[in-house]
Amino acid sequence: MKSPKSHGPFTIWVDRLTADPRLETLEPDAAWWAAAVEAVPDLAGADRAGFRFEVRAYRMGADVYLDGSVSGEVELGCSRCLARYRQRLREPFRLVLEPVGDRVPAEPEAAAALARDGLCLADELESGWFRGREFDLGAFFLEVVTLALPVQPLCREDCAGLCPRCGTDRNLESCRCHEEPVASPFAALARLRGGKTEGEH
Repeated sequence: MKSPKSHGPFTIWVDRLTADPRLETLEPDAAWWAAAVEAVPDLAGADRAGFRFEVRAYRMGADVYLDGSVSGEVELGCSRCLARYRQRLREPFRLVLEPVGDRVPAEPEAAAALARDGLCLADELESGWFRGREFDLGAFFLEVVTLALPVQPLCREDCAGLCPRCGTDRNLESCRCHEEPVASPFAALARLRGGKTEGEH
């Protein structure tokens, strides 16, 4: 006998949805947060209570439409000066789900997600399929949080970073290290031709 699906904080009940959008504010529970921190270590220094998942859900025919945003704050290390800083996150999302019916996804991961969460996502993360009377958005929200994290974290846009020679934090003080001029990428070609590179006199 198939065991009943556990209902987490991000469970959406399809039968309760109508054509009128309904806005809900959802919060992660301890179990989801622990799994999220394990999957995304950058969340380790974040405050779980500060994360909010706003979802506006409605139905059009058999399809389910969801849109909203994920917001929170994480502690990251600056990619230039290595200082720890707080980064506010806000990532909008939109998701359209169709009933999968009796179809079985060809990819094993998608089939496993459908069995576990009641939904599986397409490659572009804006569409997918659901099965049954409810589905769980926990895995989808983890993807949204991951997309919200900056690829190159910066404590501020004009961060001067560390001196590559002595390691001085240039945001706090200047150093006396000599800056080597950046060689033109055409310098070698100019030498071969006996000419001068652009900017040389």
